[in-house]
Amino acid sequence: MAASRRRHATPGRISRVGRQAVPRPRVIMALLLLLGLVCMMLLDGYLRAEIGDDQRVRTGASADSVPAEVLEGGPILSFPAGTARTQSVPDKTIVLTFDDGPDPEWSGKVMDILDENDVPGTFFLVGSMVARYPDVVRRMVDEGNEVGVHTFTHVDLSYQSEARVKREIAQTQLALAGAAGITTTLFRAPYSSKTDAIDDYSWPVYERLGAMGYTSVFIDTDSEDWQRPGVSKIVKWATPEDGEGASVLFHDAGGDRSETLAALPKYIKKMKAKGYTFTTVSGAQQQAGADGDDASAAAPPGPVQEGGAQGDSAQAAHRKADTASVWEGRALLAAVRVAEWTVPGLATMLGVVGVAVLGRFGLMLLLARRHHRQRNRRRFTWGPEVNGPVSVIVPAYNEKECIAATLNSLAASTHPIEILVVDDGSTDGTAEIAESLGLPNVRVIRQENAGKPAALNNGVRQARHDIVVMMDGDTVFEPDAVHQLVQPFADPGIGAVAGNAKVGNRSTMIGAWQHIEYVMGFNLDRRMYDLLRCMPTIPGAIGAFRRQAVLEAGGMSEDTLAEDTDITIALHRAGWRVVYAEHARAWTEAPASLGQLWRQRYRWSYGTMQALWKHRRSVTDRGPSGRFGRVGMPLVVLFQIVTPVFAPLIDVFTVYAMVFVDFRASLLAWLAILAVQLLCAAYAFRLDREKYRYLLMMPLQQLAYRQLMYLVLIHSCVTAATGGRLRWQKLKRTGEVGTPHVGAS
Repeated sequence: MAASRRRHATPGRISRVGRQAVPRPRVIMALLLLLGLVCMMLLDGYLRAEIGDDQRVRTGASADSVPAEVLEGGPILSFPAGTARTQSVPDKTIVLTFDDGPDPEWSGKVMDILDENDVPGTFFLVGSMVARYPDVVRRMVDEGNEVGVHTFTHVDLSYQSEARVKREIAQTQLALAGAAGITTTLFRAPYSSKTDAIDDYSWPVYERLGAMGYTSVFIDTDSEDWQRPGVSKIVKWATPEDGEGASVLFHDAGGDRSETLAALPKYIKKMKAKGYTFTTVSGAQQQAGADGDDASAAAPPGPVQEGGAQGDSAQAAHRKADTASVWEGRALLAAVRVAEWTVPGLATMLGVVGVAVLGRFGLMLLLARRHHRQRNRRRFTWGPEVNGPVSVIVPAYNEKECIAATLNSLAASTHPIEILVVDDGSTDGTAEIAESLGLPNVRVIRQENAGKPAALNNGVRQARHDIVVMMDGDTVFEPDAVHQLVQPFADPGIGAVAGNAKVGNRSTMIGAWQHIEYVMGFNLDRRMYDLLRCMPTIPGAIGAFRRQAVLEAGGMSEDTLAEDTDITIALHRAGWRVVYAEHARAWTEAPASLGQLWRQRYRWSYGTMQALWKHRRSVTDRGPSGRFGRVGMPLVVLFQIVTPVFAPLIDVFTVYAMVFVDFRASLLAWLAILAVQLLCAAYAFRLDREKYRYLLMMPLQQLAYRQLMYLVLIHSCVTAATGGRLRWQKLKRTGEVGTPHVGAS
């Protein structure tokens, strides 16, 4: 990317341009897109209940506040008229309960067994799983099974605030409404077991839920199938004392349930042989009420039917959800479906992007090393030394802070040059300052304000020599920069040469970040593109051209905001070769504020997209044009547009993985990528003979500066996609970049 680009705005127009530099609706659109993806990832993580450590019921906690009749009572706890009542399952009756579903694999197989044996089940469902597998829940309800709430994220509610408790229940009910159009009055707390395990921490939760109309269901017989002890032990442990009724716990999710599936039909056959009947929780309540148990006062009446189709038994616990809840639930399920598709798809896509980026790093290192060794061999030469005079064109608009340093650096050039200062209608006395310096071989050409491309074209037309060097009015050259820059023109096939642009104002944090970017991102790239013969951009700060080649290409075009990229691609398509001269160094003043940096990079990226689109037909061309179209253009699109657009998502996904998946592994992966980038940067600094101390800023650059650059690119893509237009902006200069010492870094 060019080190400096701008159009010279006309007087009185600058403020309007400044206000339009960052179109707010498009910024908001880009941020909303990123926010939407973040929300999908957060929803997915929340559904997977992988945030934080699992919290279990406390052991050894006091139960002083729990009524003794509850601790010693049956497994069905309700609060009719605000008074705690427990019920036991009637004798010779089994309530089969299943926890932790629905599961797309195991729940269906459990229901198949229940249906084959004409036995109902009561499934206590995790709301997040309901939202992910609504079809399984719909089948449960349609086949007459009973469902209850097992919280939304399977947390121990005794550790949660009252608001969190209500939210866990409400979200699960919403998911049930969306999945099956019903709500339920049954509840089972995660990690609960028998009523004698209720303590002073969990009792207030059951009281609040009772006041909300919920029946809390415990167990008195545990199959312990979750331990996978073997089929025979599961059957044995699930069998109650002879003649006693039981609320029996199995699981239809949470791991490998193959032993559960093997034990369940044997258990049902065994209990039926003993004369037991099977029912649901509501069925047990109704049966106890019919037997005259006062504790069943809160249980709704209705006949009890054994079998898969229970009739009113399941209806006793189920309620038809109201229309608003159904639609809200469906919206939740829709969001979950999007999240379920988005996160895995995003992970796959980012994996591909990550591999591509790492591959690019490897290719850059390989080709940069080859380029450096090839161009720095003692015997390497482009041909006869180029010593003839060249024309240096300096387009200038209101450059009073910088123009003197720029011209003084050119005056110290070791190569014979003529200097053409094309004043593009400056209003601050830039032309007068240039003339007052009294430097030899300096011509000041005045023109009405027409923009940088027009100024460069004017300079090319009036240049006296066959080779023209183009630079910016805020850039200073090292004494041998011009000589180094023009040597490749000894090869008649070379039409343009890119110089080594460096950040001069690197003492600030923003300047240091840009310095790293220039050395690693721009100059390391140019070495790679040079060897691949598909250099996409001659930097505006320092570049040299054959005058005739520029004229044949139609000059600097105003079709795009990236006139340097545009002319570079045009030269490729005309059959000229473009190379990189690493020892031709120029020092430019980089933007000193985030606002100016945003405007500059926004224009760069947008202009690059314009240039690529303008020359899109090169993809199908033959010869040098086709080479650029099929090699250079895909590389630029992939690594300067596509991967940077998705790069912020890599960081967001890394945070997601740290929070919801595996913090340590995710952190190590992020550090490994940072280490690869540091390696590339260190090698680039070594090639450019830069001081390594600036690399200490790189971790912070990755966390802050890089994100800003990605947002700029996303903003540019949104502008391009929505057909927006962008105008040039004049950046404020300070003139702090003075004439450098030879080899200064």
